[in-house]
Amino acid sequence: MAKFDVLTIGNAIVDIIARCDDAFLTENAITKGAMNLIDAERAELLYSRMGPALEASGGSAGNTAAGVANFGGRTAYFGKVAEDQLGEIFIHDIRAQGVYFETRPEGTFPPTARSMIFVTPDGERSMNTYLGACVELGPEHVEIDVVAEAKVTYFEGYLWDPPRAKEAILDCARIAHENGREMSMTLSDSFCVGRYRAEFLDLMRSGTVDIVFANRDEALSLYETDDFDLALTKIAADCKLAAVTMSEDGAMIVRGDERIHVPATTINQLIDTTGAGDLFAAGFLYGYTQDRSLEDCGKLGCLAAGIVIQQIGPRPMSSLSDAAKAAGLI
Repeated sequence: MAKFDVLTIGNAIVDIIARCDDAFLTENAITKGAMNLIDAERAELLYSRMGPALEASGGSAGNTAAGVANFGGRTAYFGKVAEDQLGEIFIHDIRAQGVYFETRPEGTFPPTARSMIFVTPDGERSMNTYLGACVELGPEHVEIDVVAEAKVTYFEGYLWDPPRAKEAILDCARIAHENGREMSMTLSDSFCVGRYRAEFLDLMRSGTVDIVFANRDEALSLYETDDFDLALTKIAADCKLAAVTMSEDGAMIVRGDERIHVPATTINQLIDTTGAGDLFAAGFLYGYTQDRSLEDCGKLGCLAAGIVIQQIGPRPMSSLSDAAKAAGLI
């Protein structure tokens, strides 16, 4: 019996979320809809220019861990914070969600990572991330027994930016597979795919990664094509299982020759797309580790994504378990 359903590994980031208009993005040279890596100086500049903000623990894989826990799953998380105020916020928030998190903070510099997220009226989010302490995550932070006792270990593609994290991920993949577990990743961002396309494909084709999450743009970028059907065919050939989200068009689940379309959850109002992909992965992985059908896994993912985009912030403020029960999914 596995101790954990899902272990997630990611950049431990506190999100600082504010609304703005498109003109603000243009004036500040912010790429709309993308995750832009920034240095400490630009972080200070953008923070000084942003309007009233909400601070909330985030980070892609952290959001996914919180989502799985919200469904009732048993989750763990590896990620690096500093001994500072934002680090304390992150630690408190993820543990309060019921996630096992014991990666120890070490010192105050570099400081805990933060992401200035600007949400435009259309609900699109543009992220500007200072990685800070995240770059310190390395092999020494891998808790071997946790990896061995997790049904699926999931990591974010963003971890390919800080170099030592790659070593930690490869160690986790080895430990997971030695213990009969599975490895999963999210491609994270089409710009991230552009930076690491060859490495991501190698992770998939070598069997280092079993399950891949992507959105439509990331899948197209991965194979440098405008043909979505071709991208689906290729990703199905390159990994054991893939789930590709398509915003309001739902998601496609592909495994070998099998293709399953899952419609998006109907929503009342789009507020903020922050965390949509993270929560889709949470719902899917929760279902997957509970031995649900791939269609049900996709429905749980779409349900979680649909809930989180109707609020500000990347972690659901209501019970995903209750929502799934009401929808007849669990």
